[in-house]
Amino acid sequence: MRLFSGRNHAWPVSPAVQTPAGRVELRPLTLQDEHRFMALRVLNTQWLQPWDATTPEDPDPRDSASSFRQMARNLTRSAQAVTHLPWLIWFTPAGEAARLVGQLTVGPIIGGSARTTSLGYWLDEGHAGQGITPMAVALAVDHLFFERSLHRVEVAVRPENAASLRVVEKLGFREEGLRLRFLHIHGAWRDHRCFALTREEIGEGLVARCRGSQSGVG
Repeated sequence: MRLFSGRNHAWPVSPAVQTPAGRVELRPLTLQDEHRFMALRVLNTQWLQPWDATTPEDPDPRDSASSFRQMARNLTRSAQAVTHLPWLIWFTPAGEAARLVGQLTVGPIIGGSARTTSLGYWLDEGHAGQGITPMAVALAVDHLFFERSLHRVEVAVRPENAASLRVVEKLGFREEGLRLRFLHIHGAWRDHRCFALTREEIGEGLVARCRGSQSGVG
């Protein structure tokens, strides 16, 4: 039985938008991304460690080629089953080549009477503060609402993660409350602030909202 009945189940799909700083694109995660992905993760080890998902059985995981390949295969199968959308964030500054700068994953996608999902993301430290993450999230949310016919999208953020809190606040996500010991992160069960949007709240979409925010900054 198909869990979700949105208009467009095609995968892969690559939403993209041009911004004043450069082109932001969500490209499907593939096995061919292994070397770029692993290099970026190594470069950002300290930056990402406080926010990395773990499990009680493996509270201090290490990135490895085998773990990347397993992740890529699992997420690709989930994308084909319409339960997850695994994207990498690519950024192309004006006059330069595209570069891998982060990851954004949607899922699980729940259909039926709920039509809801959650998303998570991370960005290379060297590209933080350029408006890339808000636009990447905006692209994903617009795709989920306008192409996949979802009704609700949720983002859970640790209270200590100031950078991620700025992303959801900039995009107008509505805070719904604190979830105690919600996810296993960096070796322990961590509280998270829960933010959400429904289709009725986004008007013409988050990309348009994000562009308006960018144009309003000197």
